[in-house]
Amino acid sequence: MKKSEAIFGLLRIPVDALAVFAALLLAYRLRQLNVDLIPGIQLLEPATTLPDLPSYVSLFVIPGILGFLFFAACLKMYVLLSTRSAWKEVGKLLIASFLWLVAVIAWYFLVKKQLFYSRMLLVHSAFLIAVFSMVGRVSVLLLQRAFLHCGIGVRSVVSIGGQSIVKAAKLTLVRDIRYKYLGHFSALNELKVLRKTQEIDLVLQTDPDPKNSVTNMLIEYCRSEHIHYAFLPPVLAENPHQLRTDRLGLVPMLSFRPTPLDGWGSVFKRVFDIVGSILLLVLLSPILLALALTLTLTQGFPIFYISKRVSGPSRNTVPVLKFRTMIRNADKKKASLKEKSHRTDGPLFKMKNDPRITSLGRVLRRFSLDELPQLFNVLVGQMSLVGPRPHLPDEVNTYSSYERRVFAVKPGITGLAQVSGRSDLVFKEEVRLDLKYIEEWSLFLDLWILWRTIFAVLRKNGAD
Repeated sequence: MKKSEAIFGLLRIPVDALAVFAALLLAYRLRQLNVDLIPGIQLLEPATTLPDLPSYVSLFVIPGILGFLFFAACLKMYVLLSTRSAWKEVGKLLIASFLWLVAVIAWYFLVKKQLFYSRMLLVHSAFLIAVFSMVGRVSVLLLQRAFLHCGIGVRSVVSIGGQSIVKAAKLTLVRDIRYKYLGHFSALNELKVLRKTQEIDLVLQTDPDPKNSVTNMLIEYCRSEHIHYAFLPPVLAENPHQLRTDRLGLVPMLSFRPTPLDGWGSVFKRVFDIVGSILLLVLLSPILLALALTLTLTQGFPIFYISKRVSGPSRNTVPVLKFRTMIRNADKKKASLKEKSHRTDGPLFKMKNDPRITSLGRVLRRFSLDELPQLFNVLVGQMSLVGPRPHLPDEVNTYSSYERRVFAVKPGITGLAQVSGRSDLVFKEEVRLDLKYIEEWSLFLDLWILWRTIFAVLRKNGAD
């Protein structure tokens, strides 16, 4: 461990303590002065239950500081590591502030069985703790990064092995200010020569093999020279997103999950889909009714087109709803038009100026209005709001095993591929983006894709 890492890690403790101390004193003073933080609204009556300042400090401020430090420690916010993401720091601080507030309320109501000095004092305290601790943490991060830019606290890293280091890892080592990449070596002797003239903090082995004596010699050398040793798992180095460290008893084990949507992720996504589809159906119901009426008057029945698509890990076919944008019996004419498809990069059939599409259908497709009925598919659990493109059964029969990985999750009305180019993307790029979404899924990513969908729809590019 670098000395600067330990110093900055320890520095976070007094910074957090000072932030909580200042927040609680300011909250006390605001309540004394009968000041409300809500602009233009005066909700407070003169304070009558506040203790004197010495009692407040001894009975609440000091325990409050210790309590916040305890919750921050439980969230591993004092781990002696190099510079971390500011967003992760802020997120954990918000969680710690919330836990602190809950703990104070529980202590006074359940243990002491009495009311707190002032409800507004408590609200101000929690709010100011979050703000002041964020300012303190960000200041420490900026100071630490300034030191790293000056070369203080930077870790010197080398890679070693018969195969070169993977591109993604090398780019991180070259670009990240926390590291200084000294290059790749194929033999232990080369590393020993470099060690005589250069300090080395971390050795990354690219091809570990417990049966090979070279691996054991390298580990032993790193131990004797007090150098950190790590290895890049050959099987998982190119698929790092869901790599986890687990144990079988006392034996360490590396495991790989295809997607974060295993376990609680699938629960959160399903709840998100139900709530989102209901809200959108309510908000868009006037548009849905207007489109249904227009289609009935101009094209007649049926107004819906039901397309059989492959859905999810089970690969069952589900009926995907769309407003009808083509003439009746359009599927029967598809075979005669296959040679005119402008998509030659994969199994997808796309045709410019498809003669089967009606004039109203072109407008619906231009703004993706034909896909709005799929909200009902989402509501009943056949699709998701966000996910890979729904796939036709005859397309799936030609997919490779790599391309079939897109069935790890349910298809979506929109997705990362759709907001990145829609049908202008080549098939391989579409699959790559769908797999990227599956491996890096989060609710924030879903929200971002839904937001970007609005702009993708308004653009003309890729609207078939």
